[in-house]
Amino acid sequence: MFGLLQAQAPMKQTATDAINTLSNRLVNGRLLEDRRASILGLRSFAKEYPAEVASGALRPLIGSLSKDINDVDTIKIVLETLLNLFNPNDASPEASEELSLWLADEFTQRQDNITCLLDLLNSSDFYSRLYSLQLLTAIQAARLERTQECVFTAPLGITRLVAVLDDRREAIRNEGLLLLMALTPASPEIQKLVAFENGFDRVLNLIDAEGGLSRGGSIIQDCLTLLANLLRLNVSNQSLFRETGCVPKLAKLVAETISELDSDDGLADWAKPQRDKNVWGILVVLRLFLIPGGLGTQANQLAWWHCGISPQVLRLAFGLSTALPVRVEAFTTCADLIKGNGKIQETFAQLSVGHLTEQVLSRPNSRLQEKPPVQVNVIHGLLEIALEVTSNALFDIRMAACECLKAYMYQHTPIRMHFLQRTIEGYKTGSDDTGNTLAILLAPRESRRSSDPYRIFFASTILLHLIQDDPEAKSVLMSVTEGDASAGEEVVTCIQALTGALIAGLQRGDDERISVAYAMLLCCWLFEDPDAVNDLLGEASSVQSMSQAAAHGGAEAILAHGMCSVLLGIAYEFSTKDSPVPRTTVHQMICSGFGREQYLDKLTRLREHPVLRDFEVMHQGLGGKHAGGLPDVYFDKTFVNFLKDNFSRLLRAIDRDPGLEIPVMANGVQKGISRELVDTLRLQVADKKQALQKAEGDILTLERRLGQEQAELRRVKETAALDLGRIRTVNESLQRHHEEELGRMQAQHRAAHDESQQKQQNLLDDFQRLIQQVQREADAHALQARQRYEAEIADLKGTVGSLEGELEKASKDHIQDLQTAHDEYSAKLSALEGRLQRASAKADEEERRARQHQQRADEATASKAAETEARVESQKQATKTQTELDDLLIVLEDIEEKRARDKKRLKALSEAVSDDDDDEEDDEEAEGAEDEDDGAKKNGMNGVV
Repeated sequence: MFGLLQAQAPMKQTATDAINTLSNRLVNGRLLEDRRASILGLRSFAKEYPAEVASGALRPLIGSLSKDINDVDTIKIVLETLLNLFNPNDASPEASEELSLWLADEFTQRQDNITCLLDLLNSSDFYSRLYSLQLLTAIQAARLERTQECVFTAPLGITRLVAVLDDRREAIRNEGLLLLMALTPASPEIQKLVAFENGFDRVLNLIDAEGGLSRGGSIIQDCLTLLANLLRLNVSNQSLFRETGCVPKLAKLVAETISELDSDDGLADWAKPQRDKNVWGILVVLRLFLIPGGLGTQANQLAWWHCGISPQVLRLAFGLSTALPVRVEAFTTCADLIKGNGKIQETFAQLSVGHLTEQVLSRPNSRLQEKPPVQVNVIHGLLEIALEVTSNALFDIRMAACECLKAYMYQHTPIRMHFLQRTIEGYKTGSDDTGNTLAILLAPRESRRSSDPYRIFFASTILLHLIQDDPEAKSVLMSVTEGDASAGEEVVTCIQALTGALIAGLQRGDDERISVAYAMLLCCWLFEDPDAVNDLLGEASSVQSMSQAAAHGGAEAILAHGMCSVLLGIAYEFSTKDSPVPRTTVHQMICSGFGREQYLDKLTRLREHPVLRDFEVMHQGLGGKHAGGLPDVYFDKTFVNFLKDNFSRLLRAIDRDPGLEIPVMANGVQKGISRELVDTLRLQVADKKQALQKAEGDILTLERRLGQEQAELRRVKETAALDLGRIRTVNESLQRHHEEELGRMQAQHRAAHDESQQKQQNLLDDFQRLIQQVQREADAHALQARQRYEAEIADLKGTVGSLEGELEKASKDHIQDLQTAHDEYSAKLSALEGRLQRASAKADEEERRARQHQQRADEATASKAAETEARVESQKQATKTQTELDDLLIVLEDIEEKRARDKKRLKALSEAVSDDDDDEEDDEEAEGAEDEDDGAKKNGMNGVV
């Protein structure tokens, strides 16, 4: 029975089938709840089966980020699933680095995927922001460059990432900080965008909010790392940091930290290491602004100095409670703050610091002094640390103090000379034996020679930097001697004393560092200085002793023997025939001492030694500690550069002919030359003198010829001057006649012009008078016509009145006939009145035209053509007016005829007609005759005009 049931049970589903089913539901599901359930199932498999989940559901999962972006719960589980794919269980068989690379490629191949993750940063949901940041961090860990491109290209991508630093939730803020730390180191574009998004202020505010450098935790280190990423080798960001007022803020952080260090406010011991790391980090950030030879280094130095950061860092370096790594970094930062800036170097020497003993330096966190330390000058304090501290554990501090001294005198000749003179004065008087480099080198203490070889090393390094590339300083130091010649003592120069100390160290078997230190100083001093070489060769046994030491040295002293070979090569290269040991003798001593092949072998083995070959990449400090307890520091950086630059020249020096001297410029004077070359030059000078004498004879001959040619030239010039005077006279005569003829022609032209103007004026006056006469006549005729018209109108009105009376009288008997006649007469009368009105309008029009004629007549004075046109127009108007008057007379005649007919009819009708009417007729006839006469006269006048 049990077997039967087991046989009927459904088959168990494998993880692969389940993942495929969930993937299909996620792809094909339309309801949000279905997709969310599928994602929950995939999340449970993501840790154990990341490859299968990624192969079947990665793209749908990425797609749901944009599809379900508004659903916070769905987005959360999607992000958790994706994070599980990037971080599977270690025991999972599918976990591999290739899977992370493939997942990152899926995200970065499309810009929209990274943009979608960045868009989730706009959400206020805690998990959406946190998981999206963690996912971006995982993607960039696998594909950094492609992620940087996507984030840089995404709209507002950097803006949203930088804004995360303002989030009050520490988890989100810290994740954003870590992501920015990962994106910024190798991308200058992202560095600039982060800086322009107010990144500096946000980071500094975050440091301040976390308790500053003294009380902040590891988050302060992350902030300082981000600052370092933004500022490293980025001049524009450094300028922005200065211009946005961040320098005072950073200086304030350092000042507060140093104040807390000095006050010892009870910070727990477990918190002090973190504080030291934070302070060390801020000093590293400061040094990023101070890259030697950088484009903005000078401006950065001035900015830090003006805000008071340099005294604060110096105070930190000489502080009683400062830890060893922090103190070393503080000294190095001080060196960078003043190096190459003359004004700051001069001001730096005026500062005072607390005197530090070796016991305080060894135990910085313990209060060994109840009283504050004695204040000393900063240079004196640095010399004390570099030259008087003996503990090998404090070597890094001594090295940093020496670097600070070298920066103080770097490229500042007055400071070098002042320092050198003070050193020489202290050595001669013996009043300042402590920290005096000359006293240490020329009269070292036997007790410290073996226990502290670096005392001589640092003294030699400081003196080397005082005289390097400075002929004046070399000559001043050469004046230092030992022994009184007047008392019969042997006088030993400084170079001879240093050479003797070098040879004695080789013979005694002193530490190799001591011999190398002396040799470094002598090599840089003697190079291209024949006077110094002659000083060295003044003690003939020195060359022989060094040759023997270099020839018989074992394999354990490669550096010391190689340095002796370099020194011998320099002595031969710049020796002369007049040297105390002639140049030929020096060459023989080197070749007989250990031979040309050994000389080249010594130099080659020195150059190939790891200490010199790998100097730039080796840590010059306790990091390369030797088995005997001393660090592997043998050379100074200046000497290493010097040797590498001139190594090939030193190799060729042994093969140079002893008869050929090397010319060298020292103090503006050329020294060293080949004697054979001098003889050759003298023969050439004699030949040149003979050639010069011959040339002088040729010059005399040419001068005589030149005198003759100059006399001939003067004669030619005089003849040319006479011809020129004659030509000038003829020219002046022609010019004078031309001017007279021109004046006469101009006078004739003016006379003709005046005559033409007079004639034109006379014509205009005649035209004006004629126009005025015509105007007066036209006005008179117009007045007469108007008066006559008015009289006629008055007569007509009287006639009309009479006719009306007659008609009224006749109407008594012949009403019907009178009515008919009256109607006919009324029509005629209306027509007559219309004619009279038109005649009146014509008269007004005539007056207006007369005025126009007057205006035109006035305008006629300006132009003859206008006058003629006005006269023609006046004639036309007069003719037209006469025609209208004739028409009016005809009308009046018709009216008279009609009146006569009416009278006849009245008479026929037995009506009485008054005598006045007859008299009026006679008057009208007489007036008609007069009008005809007037018309004839007007026509005759018009013809005259």
